[in-house]
Amino acid sequence: MTEIRPMTIEISDAVVADLKSRLANTRWPEAETPDDWSQGIPLAYTQEVVRYWAEEYDMQRLANRLNAYDNFVTELDGLDIHFMHVRSARADASPLLLTHGWPGSIVEFLKVIDGLTAPENDDAPAFHLVIPSLPGYGFSGKPTSTGWGIEKIGTVWAQLMAALGYERYFAQGGDWGAIVTSAVGGVDPDHCAGIHLNMVVAPPDPNADDLTELEKSGLEGWQYYQDWDSGYSKQQSTRPQTLGYGLVDSPAGQAAWILEKFWAWMDCDGHPENVLTRDELLDNIMVYWINAAAASSARLYWESFGGALAGQQIHVPMGGTIFPKEIFRTSQRFAANMYTNIVYWAEKDAGGHFAAFEQPDVFVGELRSCFGSMSL
Repeated sequence: MTEIRPMTIEISDAVVADLKSRLANTRWPEAETPDDWSQGIPLAYTQEVVRYWAEEYDMQRLANRLNAYDNFVTELDGLDIHFMHVRSARADASPLLLTHGWPGSIVEFLKVIDGLTAPENDDAPAFHLVIPSLPGYGFSGKPTSTGWGIEKIGTVWAQLMAALGYERYFAQGGDWGAIVTSAVGGVDPDHCAGIHLNMVVAPPDPNADDLTELEKSGLEGWQYYQDWDSGYSKQQSTRPQTLGYGLVDSPAGQAAWILEKFWAWMDCDGHPENVLTRDELLDNIMVYWINAAAASSARLYWESFGGALAGQQIHVPMGGTIFPKEIFRTSQRFAANMYTNIVYWAEKDAGGHFAAFEQPDVFVGELRSCFGSMSL
C-alpha cells in the first residue's frame, strides 16, 4: 500500500523575513517604452504590487487558505506528490481529479471546492475532489532526473487515484492540466470514466475550407501566440535552468514573470485586478516563491512542449468548454479528430485561460453539466 501522510502547509518566519528583505532590495529596470503592456508588465504596476506584497499582504494567507482543507503527500514513482483531498458529504458523490497548469497552481481551484463538493441543490452532481500539485510545482517534490513528462504524470495520477481507493473517477484540467488530463484518459481508460477540458488543444483540419467564426478566431489566436506571446515557452522549453537562476533569486522577477501572463490570458479588460484581487494573484505567486519552483516548474516544458500527446487519440468520454480569451481555441469538429467520444461541448461569452479562478460559478456549472451527462 502507498503510504499517504497528512501535510500542513507552513510558511516560516525565516522565509517571510528573507522574502521581505529581497523585495526591499529589488534593483529595478527603467520604465518601458511606450507606457503600456506591449513590452511586458509595466514598471509602475510591478513596483506597486511589490510594495503591497512586502508591506500589506498577509504572508500567512496562502497557508491559512490551503490548510482550511485536508492536504496530504504520498510517494509515487520515487517522488513526493502533494495533493488536497476534499470529500463530499454526499453519498452519491463522484471522484474528480483536478489538475492545474503553468503559471497556475492549486490556488486556482480554491473558489470552486465548496460548489463542487457541497452543491446547494441536491439534484446537482457532487464530487470528491483530488487536487494534486504537478511534479516540480507547489508542494510536490522536484524531479532529480529526466523523464517526468506528460505521459508519466498521467500514469502517476492514475496511481494516485488507485491509492485513494477510487475504482472509477472523472478528471478535469486546463493548460498543462488539460494535457495531463488527456493523458490520464489515454493511459487509464479502464478507470477514468470521462474528462473535461477548459483548454482543448487540437490542430485545425488542413482540408477544411468552410471555417466558422470560432475556427477563424482560433487560428488568429494561434498566430498571435506565436508572434507575440510564446517567448516564455521557448525559454522554458529550451533553457529552464538558466531562467531559474534569476526567478528563484528575485521575488520581483518571479512575480513579474507570472503576472504578465495573467494579464495576457485572462478576460480582464486590460488589467489583471479587474478579475482577481491582488491578494489572490499573490497567493498564486507565493506558491512558486516559497517553494523556489521557477526552474523545476519550467522543466515540464523541456520534457513535454511540442510533443505531448502528438497524434494520439483519446477515446474516453470527453467534454470541452471554450472560453473566448483562452490562448488556444478550437471547434468541436476539429477536437473530434483527437477526442473520438465528445459527449459535451459549450462555448462561453466571457472568461479566459484560468477558468476556475476567473469564472468559478460558470466553471462549477460546466463540470456539473459535463459529468452529469457521463456515468461512472
